[in-house]
Amino acid sequence: MNIEFSDKDRAFQTEVRSWLESSWPIEMRDKQGKSAMGRLSKDDLVNWQKKLAKKGWAATNWPQEHGGAGFSAAENYIFDLERARVGAPGVVPFGITMVAPVIMKFGTEKQKSEFLPKILNSDIWFCQGYSEPGSGSDLASLGTLATSDGDFYVVNGVKTWTTMAQHADWIFCLVRTSKEEIPQKGISFVLIDMKTPGITVRPIQTLDQPPAGEQEINMVYFENVKVPKENLIGEEGKGWTCAKYLLEFERGNAYSPALKSAIRRLEVMNEELSRGQGFESSDLDSIGKRIDDLQVQILAMEYTELRILGAISSGQNVGPESSMLKTRGTELQQAVTELAVDLSAYAGMPFDQSSANDGDNYTPVFGSEHNGVTQDYFNTRKVSIYAGSNEIQRNIMSKLVLGL
Repeated sequence: MNIEFSDKDRAFQTEVRSWLESSWPIEMRDKQGKSAMGRLSKDDLVNWQKKLAKKGWAATNWPQEHGGAGFSAAENYIFDLERARVGAPGVVPFGITMVAPVIMKFGTEKQKSEFLPKILNSDIWFCQGYSEPGSGSDLASLGTLATSDGDFYVVNGVKTWTTMAQHADWIFCLVRTSKEEIPQKGISFVLIDMKTPGITVRPIQTLDQPPAGEQEINMVYFENVKVPKENLIGEEGKGWTCAKYLLEFERGNAYSPALKSAIRRLEVMNEELSRGQGFESSDLDSIGKRIDDLQVQILAMEYTELRILGAISSGQNVGPESSMLKTRGTELQQAVTELAVDLSAYAGMPFDQSSANDGDNYTPVFGSEHNGVTQDYFNTRKVSIYAGSNEIQRNIMSKLVLGL
């Protein structure tokens, strides 16, 4: 097993570091790094993604024939590592990382030529329509119905926990096109224009929402929404196959780069708070030991990722390791934010939504995506559930590794 980067990889790391230093806008760094009051806007993220696309680095998981970066597994990891180091965001995943590979795999040539260039350049944004009220981890029980009507489907139902639906131009959706005895067989994968009459987006207010800031997640209602059948991806009734394929990309993240950046922020917080918060020495010792313990666990996570990276680079399949990474990575995300709340004590209390002031909270643990220590804590409660809950991942591992 070789977990060392090659000279070529090191040269690429230098190139990425140099490009980020010159291209990651200072105004965006200031916005996400100095204020706990707001997230990067859609315009901020679109502008950044267009810069990545111009450089050829937006679609790191795409083949070059479709405009992808053509990164090796090692280069992909290095790119994530360097972005996390400076706090630069990646791409919003729903289009480039999630639905685009499904279109490449199962879509028609017309669908590929219509959607892939627009997704790559952030000219259109997607959101994900999977979960429903009462149908989350048991996704096969979904009830949003698509009834055939000539050249159209007429869609009725509700999707929930839909991230960024208020900004999305399109939604990729699992719908029920038939009521089979085996529920997975009656599910289809369709693309729906969010401007279609009959679609209503309503916000879900969450505890991690900043004051005077917009929500992240939504309910999406479909009432007699007419969807052209040409927007069906793959075969009718084979949407479950598309959904499983997509989840491979949703779970296949490297967690250690962001975790290492987060733990560095905790060390800075510990130093600052120890000078001004009046902690007892025993408290500081306890916090320091917990930081050290997390650093060891994150290092173990990093070496596991590098081991898997070495296997991928030599042409081996990942297999159940993607479930292992998802489970352990999300557990460590939660552990880091729990420690941050303990570390900041009363200074980490949530914003008073009625009278918010700049400086009410500390710098976010994970950077621009969240809005303060406690907001990070609340937000990361979800990470052990999405992309297949950790309980489901353990079932997968027990079946594929232990044969249980």
